[in-house]
Amino acid sequence: MEELSVIRIGYACQALAVENTQLRSCIMRNADEERLTEIIAHNLDVLDRIIEYNKAQEIFLFRISSELIPFGSSPVNTLQWDLLFVERFREIGRKLKEYGIRVSLHPGQYTVLNSPDNAVVKRAVEDLEYHCKVLEVLKTAPDSKLILHVGGIYRDKEAAMKRFEENYKLLHDGIKARLVLENDDKSYTISDVLELGLKLGIPVVYDHLHNRINCSDPSKNDSFWIEACKSTWKDIDGRQKIHYSQQEDGKKPGSHSQTIETSEFVKYYESIRSHDLDVMLEVKDKNLSAVKCIQLISPESKGI
Repeated sequence: MEELSVIRIGYACQALAVENTQLRSCIMRNADEERLTEIIAHNLDVLDRIIEYNKAQEIFLFRISSELIPFGSSPVNTLQWDLLFVERFREIGRKLKEYGIRVSLHPGQYTVLNSPDNAVVKRAVEDLEYHCKVLEVLKTAPDSKLILHVGGIYRDKEAAMKRFEENYKLLHDGIKARLVLENDDKSYTISDVLELGLKLGIPVVYDHLHNRINCSDPSKNDSFWIEACKSTWKDIDGRQKIHYSQQEDGKKPGSHSQTIETSEFVKYYESIRSHDLDVMLEVKDKNLSAVKCIQLISPESKGI
């Protein structure tokens, strides 16, 4: 009998066409304690509903939005939100554990640990502390990760990579235990990121589309790079993760498609299905493509 797939599919941040799952925010001048308390309570309810939806759809991989806590890493938010909502976080965390749903967060493009500007680095550390706190207050296992890009080149890639190594030391152990690095579509190839990951003991997430755009070695296929990244993942880090997306036609390189085109996805799945992987889809229709792809790779599907 053919072995069942060991590939799990997930999606990021929003559940489309699911009632009452829209996160709320506010502009800075309206971010007083009363308003922030109201928004955070709402956003945690949204996260709870998304988790229930994911369980019903048998989606066991989900990226929590960085916007869960408005101004989470900014002095604008003076709330001790982790204490104020600790019981709500714990309740959600218990569901994640019970349902077997693995979560992650992905700090944005302005979280740059290798910047030559110390003020930028300070803000990056604070932002990573915020993201880590979300996972910690949920009491998630160490396999719930924080995904980060290396940063900029600043006209000297070697010096910039060295600066990342030095600034990595500024992070507390809780962040280090959750941090993973990802190749990007402009500056750092998968080879560059593997070099840092192996040197610092940081797991590496392979991004399929980024490697197509910012290719390290055209002679190497995805299966090669997935296997190379596997060595950076320890047992405590959980299942190896990769990112999969498709290029949107007519848009700048790296633009994610509106939906996952099925024949292209099935072909890709066939090329990697021997690996034990969690695959995060980065696509504009979010959960809709996740459900579609899960159905495509299910044993009952006629597409495989």
